[in-house]
Amino acid sequence: MVERIEDLNLPNAVIARLIKEAIPDGSNVSKEARAAIAKAASVFAIFVTSSSTALAHKQNHRTITAKDILQTLNELDFESFVPSLTQDLEVYRKMVKDKKESKANKKDTSTGDAAASSSSAAAATENGEAE
Repeated sequence: MVERIEDLNLPNAVIARLIKEAIPDGSNVSKEARAAIAKAASVFAIFVTSSSTALAHKQNHRTITAKDILQTLNELDFESFVPSLTQDLEVYRKMVKDKKESKANKKDTSTGDAAASSSSAAAATENGEAE
């Protein structure tokens, strides 16, 4: 499964960026404090994942869903996280949907342009017009 326990830690660059965004300008965080925050965040993520896996198995599901995570947070007395996570999840889903629609529209447009171009060329050829 995991060769080294350190493989379970969140990336230091991500943790450093989150810390930087969370503290006021001009503030510093020691190297040891960053390491402690990174470890705590990693342990929290593993704890919530493990608890959500247990919940999903109780419900005979093989896949953990966002609903499982939110329900787990409520059960673990982290319900104060749920409203902001729900809002972020809605934003994420909208972003994915918009991206998917944009991609589909782009594909339809390029396919439509090619089809229109082909039919125009065919009509011109039928009318004896040269391109």
